[in-house]
Amino acid sequence: MKKYIWTLIFILNAFCCSAYEGYGISMDGSLKYNKNFTHFDYVNPNAPKGGILKLHATGTTFDSLNPFVIKGIAAEGTGLIFETLCVPSEDEPFSMYGLIADKVIVPDSRKYVEFVINKNARFSDGVSVTADDVIFTFNLLMTKGTPVYKKYYQDVLDVQKINRLKVRFDFVSSGNRELPLIVSQLPVLPEHYYKKVKFEAGLTPPLGSGPYTIESFKQGKYIIYQRNRNYWAKDLPVNKGRYNFDEVSYDYFRDETVALEAFKAGEYDYRLERTAKLWATMYDNGPLVKTGELVKEEIKHENSAGMQGFVFNLRNPLFQDRLVRKALTLAFDFEWINKHLFYGQYKRTLSYFANSMLASSDLPGKEEEKLLFPFRSKLPEDLFKKTFSLPVNNGTGNNRKYLKKALSILKARGFSIQKGKLVSKKTGKPFSFEILLANPAFEKIALVYKNSLKKLGINMIVRRVDTTQYYNRIRTFDYDMIVAVFPQSLSPGNEQRYFFGSRSADIHGSRNFCGIKNSVVDYLIDKIISADTRTKLVNTVKAFDRVLLWNYYVIPHWHLDYYRIAHKKKLVHPKITPKYGTGLFTWWWKK
Repeated sequence: MKKYIWTLIFILNAFCCSAYEGYGISMDGSLKYNKNFTHFDYVNPNAPKGGILKLHATGTTFDSLNPFVIKGIAAEGTGLIFETLCVPSEDEPFSMYGLIADKVIVPDSRKYVEFVINKNARFSDGVSVTADDVIFTFNLLMTKGTPVYKKYYQDVLDVQKINRLKVRFDFVSSGNRELPLIVSQLPVLPEHYYKKVKFEAGLTPPLGSGPYTIESFKQGKYIIYQRNRNYWAKDLPVNKGRYNFDEVSYDYFRDETVALEAFKAGEYDYRLERTAKLWATMYDNGPLVKTGELVKEEIKHENSAGMQGFVFNLRNPLFQDRLVRKALTLAFDFEWINKHLFYGQYKRTLSYFANSMLASSDLPGKEEEKLLFPFRSKLPEDLFKKTFSLPVNNGTGNNRKYLKKALSILKARGFSIQKGKLVSKKTGKPFSFEILLANPAFEKIALVYKNSLKKLGINMIVRRVDTTQYYNRIRTFDYDMIVAVFPQSLSPGNEQRYFFGSRSADIHGSRNFCGIKNSVVDYLIDKIISADTRTKLVNTVKAFDRVLLWNYYVIPHWHLDYYRIAHKKKLVHPKITPKYGTGLFTWWWKK
């Protein structure tokens, strides 16, 4: 009788809830590559293997080989050791294809997801990957990993072993279309290894199933990864044409100036340049530049530029007033900085999703208004009546017009000028705060901004500290203002809770650097996560973007829609470059 009942339940479930079963998964149910694909379009499947790729890292040191814990600074490149259940393609907004898992099963409701592990999957010591390893990893990261995992997987209700090679993740509720994809990004760690080795062990070489293993390292100097000749997944379609170097090394330099000179002297092979002045002025000399052995390329991409900016820490009472934050935003003279420091290379960022179809513009459309109208009393009225904009100066450094507007706002918010200083009428305290920096490239920009604020009677202290102290203070929100980046994909979802959600504001180590606790923001994040069509997602993200912009949580910086890459001439890449990445590990050495 009992067997009959379970059979009946199974039959009813089969009729009531259809399930997708395939080699990959995407947000909208469509995949660019069919089940018989042999390689991604942006790789050269016949790329020769061999050679050493020398890269660089900046910072004082690394003191950990574990990228999954909050303690310590992990060495560059540790991601080469580990693999995830599935991997993304770099020419689709958000599609995942099987790696450790060669099959994904998910119902229409997306109430759960099942993964069937590739029977050939092996850790680099030859031990098979099983469902037990997946469950072990999930529980380990949720209890001992960095806080991002608790936020990322907070809607996972349970993880079950179906059989030796099949595992199931059940979710708190249905409707979170992104969650199965997020779970598919779970790295898989070896349970048998961590029975012998303490997970938090800083400089103990970890064991993974990825294409590389650690060959050697010297703390603060270098780390070298060696290609695993017995790598189990080297012939899978998702890996064809990738990981072509026998070795990948990272040499550490204390600052970018020294690192750049080392590059021009040939000490490493590839450099993604992030500083406009260096790109414009510093790549025209040096022995390898003169002989043509180093080349510069500007490679277009279609990535969302996200948001970089000066971030207000709302945990400081000084910044809790939206209009005070607006006044300080008006004082930032981007045009002068772009002209005199960046050689006119940058575009001003006007969206948290800049350079993408998700960026808001003009006035809210009908669908956006439907989402926002119930919260009209909680939102700035200008959001509904005006297009969001930032000051546009003439580049001469004369931003008197916007400084006058800023001062007018500050006076209306309870401040006055006394003996050349801006002072709170309520407390009698001068308006003074500190911007915390680790990257020297931002120091000059901060000093320009400091000079503008000085004209308003505001004292901004520019403090640069070493990398270790900086990260420790960031993790505990011990700052007034910092420079931060909020990277965005073309398929935003659960990570928005970690960036902007109220529940992450008090979690040390989270990326809610602003300390945002806003019920409208929380509501829109939930709507983004549950959007079941691309159209709904786009409209909701645009509405969300407007709410963030009009609250002036960040003084927006700038962005590029191309990569500035310099490299050895014999280091070459495929003719087709990925839309949403640099594709570095599809490159190879020309023989």
